[in-house]
Amino acid sequence: MKASIKNISYYLPEKSFTNKDFFELFPDAEKNTNLEKIGILNRQIVTKELASDLAVSAAKKLFKEHNISPNDIDFVIFCAQEFDYFTPTTACVIQNKLGIPTHAGAFDYNLGCSGFVYGLSMAKGLIESIGLKNVLLLTSSTLTKTFHPKDKSSRYIFGDGAAATLISKDNDNRNIGEFVFGTDGKSFDKIIVKDGGPRNPISESSHIEKTDEYGNTHSDSCFYMNGTSIFIFGIKTVPKIIEELLSKSKLKFEDIDLFIFHQANRFLLETLQKKVGIPDEKFFIFMENVGNTVSSTIPIALAEAIKCGKAKNGQKIMLVAFGVGLSWSGTIIEI
Repeated sequence: MKASIKNISYYLPEKSFTNKDFFELFPDAEKNTNLEKIGILNRQIVTKELASDLAVSAAKKLFKEHNISPNDIDFVIFCAQEFDYFTPTTACVIQNKLGIPTHAGAFDYNLGCSGFVYGLSMAKGLIESIGLKNVLLLTSSTLTKTFHPKDKSSRYIFGDGAAATLISKDNDNRNIGEFVFGTDGKSFDKIIVKDGGPRNPISESSHIEKTDEYGNTHSDSCFYMNGTSIFIFGIKTVPKIIEELLSKSKLKFEDIDLFIFHQANRFLLETLQKKVGIPDEKFFIFMENVGNTVSSTIPIALAEAIKCGKAKNGQKIMLVAFGVGLSWSGTIIEI
């Protein structure tokens, strides 16, 4: 018995934040910011919605688009950085809102850019080890809520959104393959909201503004990313993930039909493509009108690759994720 990705749908909030909006907000950035290089024209951002609201909307869209009954779901896995309450688990709230039977399990996990691939591994384990039939994996990000109003670098990269992925028992040849994981916790502060949790409660100093050499402002109560460090991290880590995945899966580079990486930004992705030597016909980027949606970038890109015919049945597709933690993960799937 194998586990495979059966269906994917995604949901984006209604409010748009275009490049025009960005330059109206930061007119001084127009001369020094090459948004074409980043590869994003528009992002959808939340107003009042919570991460769970986006996830519920994505799940309802999945059920409708693919004629799936909530009664068939055996387990709900919810990946986010924003949860409804300290307790109870938000996945339990989502289970009720979606009308999923009470015999279904449900849990949350907090992870960013690597979250989707981590979720696939847990769904695969639930299906192949204890015989569940259908696992609903929900990834959702409302990261834009955490940005400092003067933080230019984050605002042109990230968008909000959620994806709903159905992982099911599959008796055909389709499957979710081997996994590679990694963690570099010593660099945890390269992507962080430092204050506001139990380790560093909000204080007067939390709101002190800090401006870097590029004119990006943040505070300890807001999101911070060291873009240069993350770029270097991605360049060093992704080739190693690919090499390890191929070795673990007993495959050659040429056996992979399509590569889908975490959609961090176009410049980083194209740099990785060139470094690894992936031909254009085997590489897929989809972020121009959605931005970097954190844990949902890979399922959104995969859904669009399937929709446009870039990803086809029987192909071997390598998924590689990397980011907050610092963490990384990868797998090879067949759809």
